[in-house]
Amino acid sequence: MRSPPAEIAAPVEDIDTPALIVDLAPFERNLEKMARVAREAGVRLRPHAKTHKCPEIAKRQIALGAVGQCVQKVAEAEALASAGIRDILVSNEIVGASKLRRLARLAEDARIALCFDDAGQVDAASRVAGDHGVELGALVEIEVGMERCGVAAGAPARDLARRIADAPHLRFEGLQAYHGRAQHLPTAAERRQAIDGAIEAVRKTVEALAAAGLPCPSVTGAGTGTFRLEAASGVYNELQVGSYVFMDTDYARIGAADGGPYREFEHSLFVLSSVMSVPARDRAILDAGLKSYSAEKGPPWVHDRRGLEVVGVSDEHAKLHLSAETPPLRLGDKLRLIPGHCDPTVNLHDWYVGVRAGYVEALWPIAARGASH
Repeated sequence: MRSPPAEIAAPVEDIDTPALIVDLAPFERNLEKMARVAREAGVRLRPHAKTHKCPEIAKRQIALGAVGQCVQKVAEAEALASAGIRDILVSNEIVGASKLRRLARLAEDARIALCFDDAGQVDAASRVAGDHGVELGALVEIEVGMERCGVAAGAPARDLARRIADAPHLRFEGLQAYHGRAQHLPTAAERRQAIDGAIEAVRKTVEALAAAGLPCPSVTGAGTGTFRLEAASGVYNELQVGSYVFMDTDYARIGAADGGPYREFEHSLFVLSSVMSVPARDRAILDAGLKSYSAEKGPPWVHDRRGLEVVGVSDEHAKLHLSAETPPLRLGDKLRLIPGHCDPTVNLHDWYVGVRAGYVEALWPIAARGASH
């Protein structure tokens, strides 16, 4: 891991760019708001660490009431567990004996659970857990409209749950029911319709489990775009929200229930960049390109500066267009860019630089970055 791009107490102007910065005031408000929503709804909060990949942020979420963390990869679970996080759900299917052995080793000191949508996965995990003398938590992932992983709701999910319940060294804990595609549907009505379908799939499955004498202690899912719907559903009892801590332009594009823009949470994550060239009155070049942010959702937005638009990106550069009314930029000027998608942007950096009132207050290593397995 490289050295951090700044020192504690340094002014923002001294941060070496490009750098991933967290504006701590809105970041903290985001954490507190989601914790309050979960508490008032009477549901558990298990934020998704695939967004932040950082034990320090996980600990702050847990300090505000979260029961633990979600991850997508075994390496993410290892990074959190090594930092003392003791309740981790791998909200994904894990295939391969080496990965299962790594999870089993984590379960010697932490509560570890993972998801299943196939009997072969159940048998493999049971065997590895037995070899290590541990017990792994197990959830059946059901298809709720995502069209990714997941067994069909109802009887097929019930049958897989029975297989888990009968397998040694596995503990059936409930259902994984995350509808990721619903999170970014453009209107609140479309998101509600999608989540209504997910809720119906969950109800159907819970009823099938109850008829078979299988308790379902956990129904976990939800995301930043729909969390209020799952929290009020009466069937979900755990929220796996992730992007709420940071936000990005993809969430900024969706609509709220009142028809206006989605304003549940504030932007707190930025790629700080410097003007490195001003070749024309209406054009400037920044030192942050595709190696500093994800662009699969489009180029980043310039934060709080009217008349500036990123119109082109390459590996190490971003091209800005300046409107005629915009004051000219100077070499070394620093701009905050809002990434299109926060999760893969985080994965490109080694450090968060936490800033407040114009100064560096915190430096947090992104311990799980690059965790692709």
